[in-house]
Formats: sequence, structure tokens, C-alpha cells
Amino acid sequence: MHTMKEKISNMASSAKKHVNIGKAQLEEKLEKASASTEEQKELAHERKKAKEARAKMELHQDKVKHIQEKMRAKQPQYLHGYGYDLDHDPTLDRDETTAPPYHHTAHPPTHGHHKY
Repeated sequence: MHTMKEKISNMASSAKKHVNIGKAQLEEKLEKASASTEEQKELAHERKKAKEARAKMELHQDKVKHIQEKMRAKQPQYLHGYGYDLDHDPTLDRDETTAPPYHHTAHPPTHGHHKY
């Protein structure tokens, strides 16, 4: 289900795509009108196709960005700031170890609580 913000963003991106395609078509007509050879007309047509493809690519990139923004908004906000670091992987820390400071078969140090 799309959110209203995502729908509006997608519609704006689609309108932008149509404007860019319209510009490309107009520029092609102008270039073809001023072209004197068949190769120049073909070049103008290929430029139009490239501009249309670029406009479509930008539309899809914008849609991906809108979906990512929607997903980012759905992340649980209550976890941030309470000791949960969702982007941190403790297994990547090389300087810290989970091994006890004593041999695992020995008794832990007394810390001065017991006197023998």
C-alpha cells in the first residue's frame, strides 16, 4: 500500500518525466528543422531517444528514493537512544574481547571481598 506522500512524490516525478520528454521532442523538431543532411536528422533523433531514456531512468531513481524514505519512516524510533545501535555490529570491533581476564577453568578473582 502506498502512502499519500509517496503517491504525490511519484506523481510529481512522473510529471517531471513527461516535461523532460516533451522538451526532448521539441528539441528534436528544432534540430531536424535546422539539419541539412540525413545524418544530422538521425543524430537529432538519437539525442531525443537518449534524453527520453534519461528521463525514464530519473523517474525510476526517484521512485526508489521515495520507497526508501517510506521504509526509513517505518523503522522503530523507540529503539534509538536507548542503548540500541541498529547500525553497529559489535563483532567488527577488534580491540574488544568477550573473553574473561582469567583462565576459564580457574576461579574468578576475588576482588578483595574474601580474605583467606
